[in-house]
Amino acid sequence: MPRYAYVNGRYVPHAQARVHIEDRGYQFADGVYEVMLVHDGRLVDEGPHLDRLGYSLNALRIPWPMARPALQLVLRELIDRNGVAAGTVYLQVTRGVAARDHKFPARARPSLVATTKRQKPALGAASTGGVAVITQPDIRWRRCDIKSVSLLPNVLGKQAAAEAGAFEAWLVDDEGNITEGSSTNAWIVTRAGRLVTRNLSAAILSGITRLSVLQLLKSQGIVFEERRFSVAEAKEAAEAFLTSTTSLVLPVTRIDGQAIGDGQPGPLTMKLRDGYLRQLAALSS
Repeated sequence: MPRYAYVNGRYVPHAQARVHIEDRGYQFADGVYEVMLVHDGRLVDEGPHLDRLGYSLNALRIPWPMARPALQLVLRELIDRNGVAAGTVYLQVTRGVAARDHKFPARARPSLVATTKRQKPALGAASTGGVAVITQPDIRWRRCDIKSVSLLPNVLGKQAAAEAGAFEAWLVDDEGNITEGSSTNAWIVTRAGRLVTRNLSAAILSGITRLSVLQLLKSQGIVFEERRFSVAEAKEAAEAFLTSTTSLVLPVTRIDGQAIGDGQPGPLTMKLRDGYLRQLAALSS
């Protein structure tokens, strides 16, 4: 089956998808993006993802490239054309094409591109023995709540993790507290049984899977805390896990080579993972 991309009003063969060399996303990282999970041919958490897209666009003063309902139709058409039953949709909006100048151009039309990628069904990844993470200094800019395409520090963190044989890098601020992963949100369960994740601020991205897990916790009456926690507290935790659109709820069993708890996925982590997977399964019914 041919693979298509959407580029500024046209569905084109993926290999022929192009943007102008003076697109500000290419020259200045002047743009934002979203990655959405596709499960059983349907977008997961589409509403919250588009809400966050609007938040990011507003923060950078970039207009929507089209009306929200029209964008939803484009994404559905792209999924259908590419026959994606399980995978992801990537969409990116930049300020557009303009002569290179740091300040905002007086007139520019936002550029919109979207692509899809197939992957194994999320429910097929239900079993996991846990992953390792390493800690790295958080060298990102101070508006991490904006889902900007400026991801070089995240790339460096993810590469450092790969070279250390780990899955992810958890980023650490100047006070020794974990902010989030290079592409995930971070969670721990203290030895007292308290579930903790970093509170929302400009220091972290408001993860959509993070939001879904918080809603799951509330529905099950599980007490949690949104606050800062240190690397030391994380290493002394009974459990740890991470969340993201593509990783779902993934146990963390080692941090910087140190086993967390007994070195196995913890019971609360697996309960939340199972609950989240059940929510996905319900989309197919």
